[in-house]
Amino acid sequence: MHSSTEKKGFLSLLVCSLFLVLAAPRVALSADRDFSLSIEEVTVRVAPDLTFNAFAFDGQVPGPLIHVREGDHVTVHVTNNTSLPHTIHWHGINQTHGNWKMDGVPMVTQEAIAPGDTFTYRWVAERSGTLWYHCHVNVNEHVAMRGMWGPIIIDPKRPSELEKKVDRDFIFMYSSWESPYAHRYGRGGGPRDEADYWSVNGKSFPLDMPVRVKKGEVVRFRFIGAGDAFHEIHLHGHDMLIVRKDGYPLPHPYFVDTILVGPGERYDAIIRMNNPGRFVMHDHVDKHMTNGGKEMGGPMTVIEYDGIPKESWYVWKDKDKTYDPDFFYQDSMKKGYGIFTNPRFKGVPVGN
Repeated sequence: MHSSTEKKGFLSLLVCSLFLVLAAPRVALSADRDFSLSIEEVTVRVAPDLTFNAFAFDGQVPGPLIHVREGDHVTVHVTNNTSLPHTIHWHGINQTHGNWKMDGVPMVTQEAIAPGDTFTYRWVAERSGTLWYHCHVNVNEHVAMRGMWGPIIIDPKRPSELEKKVDRDFIFMYSSWESPYAHRYGRGGGPRDEADYWSVNGKSFPLDMPVRVKKGEVVRFRFIGAGDAFHEIHLHGHDMLIVRKDGYPLPHPYFVDTILVGPGERYDAIIRMNNPGRFVMHDHVDKHMTNGGKEMGGPMTVIEYDGIPKESWYVWKDKDKTYDPDFFYQDSMKKGYGIFTNPRFKGVPVGN
């Protein structure tokens, strides 16, 4: 026989357990997401003096943002409207649900998608964080210098306390370009070829956009190495707390003011906007700060605090007229789950 004390103790434990279960936040079930993507041949403007023929997802560089939740089941119908074969590799999705044939590697997991054909990919958003997708055919050209990449953001079911404090997200995809092959499909990206333009989200300064913030905001910068160059990203005036690497949460986040973003790498940085003014964030590989050898260019981004006057000599004093509030997908990230395009990233069909 159990004593009355033991019974009371067990009852108390049971009551406490039930309370914890009832008080715990409810976790929504996974959802089925069904998307369509096309691959187009377009010409995009990278810098004031450079246009480039790209293979572009939905005709834009970077490709549309795919924003889903951890555990979601994702279906993507991909139609190839170009003159060459392509695939999509879902970088960071390990295909652990027996669907290795969805990994997007030609001659290994699938036949490449021939011109005019459609292939359907199915995968599970098995882990959270900043991921991306890109072609896996002739990657040295198609990915390194033809713009075949886009972001995937998978929200965690259980974000950290710090992540819950984030007010806004900004996505930065870094890449490089080789101007001698700008309009010559099938060329470039080889070991002896040299990049001479560098960009963020497909644009070189000053064709990119400023990041506009307010004092007191907590923002998250999501860095993605989309090309084959290494970028030493340095933020002036602020420290960046690195909280995730390649999507994985770090057990010991650390502060930096410069982070090396290599090909394929992703970093999540959380920043407290506590220093009003205008500051730049740029690539500290110095030649990357040029457009065809002319300064200033490359993936340089200006951080603009709200309320700071714009002097007559400020390079972006008139940017309000053409400002795109979704250049870093910051507005799309607030719209919930789905696939999100941006007209500013659209190119002109080749030949038009």
